[in-house]
Formats: sequence, structure tokens, C-alpha cells
Amino acid sequence: MVERRLAVVLHDVAPATWPDYAPFVAALDALAAELGPIPLTWLVVPDFHHRGPCSADPAFIERMDARLARGDELALHGYHHCDDAPPPRTPRALLMRRVYTREGEFQALDEAQAGQHLDRGAALFDRLSWPTPGFVAPAWLMSPGTRRALVQRRFAYTSDRRRLYRLPDWLPLDAPGLVWSARSAWRRGASRAVCALQRRRGRHADLLRLGIHPVDIRHPWVRDYWLNTLVALIREGRRPITKRDWVASRAPGDPAP
Repeated sequence: MVERRLAVVLHDVAPATWPDYAPFVAALDALAAELGPIPLTWLVVPDFHHRGPCSADPAFIERMDARLARGDELALHGYHHCDDAPPPRTPRALLMRRVYTREGEFQALDEAQAGQHLDRGAALFDRLSWPTPGFVAPAWLMSPGTRRALVQRRFAYTSDRRRLYRLPDWLPLDAPGLVWSARSAWRRGASRAVCALQRRRGRHADLLRLGIHPVDIRHPWVRDYWLNTLVALIREGRRPITKRDWVASRAPGDPAP
């Protein structure tokens, strides 16, 4: 019988978002003292919204180094986490890049452009002696060029909202995720209902992901939702694991779930 696992994934991690995350991470660490280890996957943005490289903030680097020492994972999460491509020209592109999100950095990039962003991010991780096991595109949006660029690089996995993909073979691994859209009241209300449905559907999944964003933490009841859900899932028998370690546990010959 496969042990059911749980991944706590913190998105949009950068010096600018640390003030949002600091009290939440302290709460997670307090829960870990009670419930056992809760390793985290931090999705780090090298130059969040063009505000300057995270490597220029010694306090942030020290925090991330300390989290690595605890057994956490750092994964590359885009480079700027904003969509700088020319304006969308089709209805579908308009929907995905202006309604669904305005931060789909890799949605409109060709292979060469995507490769440049990936290489810059990997180079920054290398300078900081951070491993680079995974890449997650902002809003999980990847162009065909991005997909081609990924397989030419050293990343072990990437993901979308429903699955992890072991690279370079793009083996799909079922890993449903819970995620909120907390930018407005109606989105928060809808997110609660959608997450309840997704949690029921994913109750038998080998891995369930909690995809948490800084904006979530700015709303106390959304923050409490994540903490309460995490506690409930651990008490139901799910054991926390990083995405890196879960993908590594899937031997190359294992069939996709």
C-alpha cells in the first residue's frame, strides 16, 4: 500500500513577499513541533516583478539557507513572475493572460526566450549554492516553447494544477492541488467551494498539494483555512513531503498513477 503524502507549497517567494509569509511560516513551524516534521517547498522568484534580484537581500538569502538546512526544498518559480510579452491577440490568449492571470510569464515565450529565463534563474541558484530540482511556471502556464526548453535542462520535475511531470520524459504523476484565488471577495468565496470539491476528489491520491500564495495570508480566514486543512490532513494520515522528494521516490520504472 502506498503511503499517502502531502506537499505544502509556498508560491511567489521573494524578499517582497516575506513579510506576508513570516507569521504563517512561524505558525507552520509551531505545528511541526506538535505534529512532526512539515518540510516545505518554496517556489522562489529570482527577480520578483523586476524589483531586483533576491540575491541582493542578505537577510532573505540567510532565511532560505536556513530552510534548506531544515530539509525544505527551493524550486525555481519563473524569473520575474510577470507577463512582459506583447499584448495578447486572440480571445483565448486574452482570457489566459489578462483574466485568469496577468503573471503568466512563460505563457507567450518561444523556446529561446523561455530558455533564457530558465538559464538566468538556474544561474542565480547556482551562485547561491542552491539545488535546482524543480521548475514551476507562474500560474502553471507554459507555452510549447517552454516545454521544449525544459527538457533540455537539468530540472527533475515541473507541474501544473493537476499533476507533477517527471522530466525529461514528461511522465505525468497524479498530484491534485488545492489553491485559492484570493484577489477579490467573490474569488475567495468560490475558492472555498472549489477546494472542498477538490479535496473530496483527491482524498485517495498518493500526493495532495496545498498551493499557498502570499495574498492568501493577508486574509485571516484564508490563512486559517490553510492551517486547519493542513492539521486535518495530517491527522487523517497524510505525511508531509517536499515535491522533490516525492518525485525522487517514484522510480523511473514506476507507472504513472
